[in-house]
Amino acid sequence: MTSTPFSSILLVFLASFVGSIGAAFLKSGADRLHRQIFSIWTNWHLAAGIVLFVLSSLLYLKGLKKGELTILYPMVSFGYFWTLLWSRIFFGEPLTSSKLGGLALIAAGIVLLALAASS
Repeated sequence: MTSTPFSSILLVFLASFVGSIGAAFLKSGADRLHRQIFSIWTNWHLAAGIVLFVLSSLLYLKGLKKGELTILYPMVSFGYFWTLLWSRIFFGEPLTSSKLGGLALIAAGIVLLALAASS
């Protein structure tokens, strides 16, 4: 395989976006869990999170089908950017310099891998 089609890149990028929303729903659902085990079956936040994770996985598989793993797998890290945004918006989590620095390192790593793959 010599190149990764743009459609595969878009699918993996979309998978990371959908997966990050799924993580936010799982967090919201976990916050709503009670001691009784049956509350998991009536918690639509958990159900939505699981469905979104499955959808994310299907999009990821579709993207991998025609693309290079060394290009596409690092793109999953974009989910961290989205998750930081959702955490701030929906849960009021702080944006710290450590978190932003970590995101900068992830972004630098993605860029370096993309440069290495294109040479």
